Parts: sequence; C-alpha cells; structure tokens
Amino acid sequence: MNAYTLFAILILIVSLLLILVILVQNPKGGGLSSSFGGGGGGQMLGGVKQTNDFLEKSTWTLVAALIGFILLSNFVIPRHNTNIQDQTELKNILDSAPKVNMPTAEPVKQENAGTE
Repeated sequence: MNAYTLFAILILIVSLLLILVILVQNPKGGGLSSSFGGGGGGQMLGGVKQTNDFLEKSTWTLVAALIGFILLSNFVIPRHNTNIQDQTELKNILDSAPKVNMPTAEPVKQENAGTE
C-alpha cells in the first residue's frame, strides 16, 4: 500500500467519525446529552456534562487529526515534476519531426489603392 492510499483511507475514516460526532450533538442542548436525564439547562447530574465534554473534546481531536493528516499527506505523497518532463518530451518530438520548408506568401499589391 502506497502513501497515497494510506492517507486517503485515514482521511476518509476521520471524516466519517467527525460527521457522526457532529450529528450526535445538538447545539440547543438536545442531542445525546438530553436523553441522559434532563431537560434542565443547569442540571449537571450523571453523565450529561461528561457527555457534552466528551463530544466536544472528540470533535476538536478529530478536527486536529483531519488537518494533520491533510498537511502530512501534502509532504509525504511523492510529486512528479510533469512540467519539465512534458517540455523534454515535446522538445524530443519536435527535434525528431521532419523539416518542411513552407513557401512564403508574396505580399499582395493592391492596384488603385486610395483612389476613387
């Protein structure tokens, strides 16, 4: 498995996990934390506060991992300098092409130019 495939799989997995964690959250206080006991805004009993903290920390961790994998993939995946290679191939093709002498066109002389 090459570096491109490895980073593509890692980025895909982290992206899917990030989507799932974000969908579980509800910005208005609902979501997963509301199903663990309480509709009260100030109620911090049981796992409600811990669930919110876990979801928030996991979101930021997954975002950092995603950005890290994207930046690392930029440095690890090999790049081929196609511009130099293409220019060399084009030069070789043009050098090996047969030389053709094109006839030059004679300038056309206009008679009665400017007189009416």
